[in-house]
Amino acid sequence: MHLETFTFHVETAAGPDIRDITGECARCAAESGVRQGVLLVTSVGSTGSVTTIEFEPGAVADFARALERLAPPGADYAHEAAWHDGNGHSHVQAALVGPSLSVPVRDGRLVLGTWQQVVLVNHDVRPRRRRVAVTVLGTAG
Repeated sequence: MHLETFTFHVETAAGPDIRDITGECARCAAESGVRQGVLLVTSVGSTGSVTTIEFEPGAVADFARALERLAPPGADYAHEAAWHDGNGHSHVQAALVGPSLSVPVRDGRLVLGTWQQVVLVNHDVRPRRRRVAVTVLGTAG
């Protein structure tokens, strides 16, 4: 069994800001030397998330609007009552999407659908430099 770890950073705008990180994840898979296995990608921090979507303007806008409907800014959040930082909705949105994603690796490449991209989402109320942790585990050769 072979394991490699990687870290990269993504500059984001105030959320929801959705960034395509497929290329960086594919680079990590290729550089890991893993031929058959899995790539685990995680947004480090409580107001970021990772998922897949067709990364085209319409789907991205629909996703952002859906997030704001599920946990709207300006609603009453206990987190904001405690911290007064205006990002209670950011924590809820990130928790609903989830911080990490696993993607199969076959022949050293990510297994994704034709229109499926890996995306990082900043849910916070301010721009962030998001740290992304990647682990690639499997058989090398």
